[in-house]
Amino acid sequence: MTLAQDAATAINPFDRHHFDYSPWFFWGQGTEEEHQAQLDLQQRYAESGGADVTFGDKCFVSPIAALQMDKLVLGTRSYIAGHAYVTGTLVTGEHCTVNAFSVVRGHITLGHSVRIGAHTSLLAFNHTIIDPDRAVFRQPISQRGIVIGDDVWIGSHVVILDGVTIGDRSVIAAGSVVTKDVPAGAIVAGNPAQIKKWRVAALAPEEQLPAAGADASLADEVRAFIETARGDAETILSGAWDPSIADGRYLEAPGGAPTVRAHCDAIEIAAYLTGDVPSQLPKDEHVRRLASLQHPESGMIAAFDEHGRLKDPVLGVDDNQANYHVLCVGYALDLLGERFTYPISAVENLGADGVLAKIDALPWDGRAWSSGHVVDMYGTALLWNRQHGTPGHAATAAALFGWLSTNVDPTTGMWGKPAPESGALEVVNGFYRASRGSYAQFGMPLPFRERVIDTVLQHAQDARYFAPDRQNACNVLDVAHPLWLAGRDIDYRRDEIKTLATRLLRDAISNWQPGQGFSFAVPSGTGRDPVAEAPGLQGTEMWLAIIWLLADLVGVQKVLGYRPGGIHRPEPAERLLG
Repeated sequence: MTLAQDAATAINPFDRHHFDYSPWFFWGQGTEEEHQAQLDLQQRYAESGGADVTFGDKCFVSPIAALQMDKLVLGTRSYIAGHAYVTGTLVTGEHCTVNAFSVVRGHITLGHSVRIGAHTSLLAFNHTIIDPDRAVFRQPISQRGIVIGDDVWIGSHVVILDGVTIGDRSVIAAGSVVTKDVPAGAIVAGNPAQIKKWRVAALAPEEQLPAAGADASLADEVRAFIETARGDAETILSGAWDPSIADGRYLEAPGGAPTVRAHCDAIEIAAYLTGDVPSQLPKDEHVRRLASLQHPESGMIAAFDEHGRLKDPVLGVDDNQANYHVLCVGYALDLLGERFTYPISAVENLGADGVLAKIDALPWDGRAWSSGHVVDMYGTALLWNRQHGTPGHAATAAALFGWLSTNVDPTTGMWGKPAPESGALEVVNGFYRASRGSYAQFGMPLPFRERVIDTVLQHAQDARYFAPDRQNACNVLDVAHPLWLAGRDIDYRRDEIKTLATRLLRDAISNWQPGQGFSFAVPSGTGRDPVAEAPGLQGTEMWLAIIWLLADLVGVQKVLGYRPGGIHRPEPAERLLG
């Protein structure tokens, strides 16, 4: 019994083995002596020579578990509880738990964040029964192994048999007997286990591509593009990482400056193209670095200087870079399964009247894009503040949606007036930003949907912005997302939307630069804007999101194998109503 268990027993005599059965409490509640004793046990086992053993940081193995290993690799904060019986080879990622009375035998590989319920058996070997005249125990054993992906919940009293692969983000219901592979995102139950529904609806199988009416050659073009992009992903991410700046920083482009946004873009690119975090840092370090950027008083995040150090704290809501960091850092943390440490107090402290006054004072006539940028930040701050349960978030929501609903132009479906020199560009781009942070982000019904489609389709005919050599990620995104948001489930001008989306999609995938990714602005060949036309993380992240939206509009999105999950996620982040 440990010191902490002694104390627990004094309160509850039936909790003599607290950490053995609840190992996830050990590093937070155990004493320094207990921590050292556990580390000493791990070292003794690793040095014993009886097995190939590696322990990550803050692992725990109960002294009353039974380990008979050829190889054991436990990732950071992984645990084996009391009375678990583990033999053979077990390799885990981070944050995995083998709970009490589980049996884990054979050659077994777990991804990150796998939870194995009590009394569950993973049996990665089998007796052969080739010879009916020979006792089973005398016949050879077959072994194929069990592989389990990331973020998998395996309930209690489950049996998983040899040769099974379980996909990422799946759930195995209690009492199931799993005899065949489980696809990613599925929820299975029964004996034998069968798919009952989908934890990740987007991963549910659809009709084989191309779908009815889709362009088969376009599907092939998109497939070739994504194969190239995936092959280049690690090169792009490593090329944007500079370990010599501060403690390592991501650059917008090789040789460029370190930025907060670049780190966030790297997180999203890796999620889309590799299904993992950028390999330059472990996941926990990505989370720590991003979360540590936030100022505790205001909740805002300043920019980096040229040395990768944060500039002076931002306390208000009038800094454009800090405003965008509310979006990109918050959603990067969300992709990593975490959230901001502090609420966005700079918005919370405005109150409903302050938010109304700020929005009403924005330069909507002629500069609707910059105005929409601010609204996007207020809406996203509202999202994070709702998660923190701040007392003023409901008033902020009422102010935000109240202003938007009473100031929308029914002839365009948008806010503000065009600038004479740029046509509808400001209004359309401002609509994307304002609607993204409000109606789209919270799943609210969009007003005047057909007028939005009319305005966007008319704007998309402006060759100044949509000729093949004039496009940039901002302008194309600000057309693709409104058409997706307003038109995805209605037939209004459907054929025109698909025709435009097909053209823009083909333009987009043709601009991938091997080993470098996308530039923000398409290469013009004229040197019009060398910085915008240089490949980098911002352009790559934005165009990947654009390509998914366009592909979804024309029915070939399944070829891509990803769905935007960060700042450009298509589905609501949270439902404001219901």
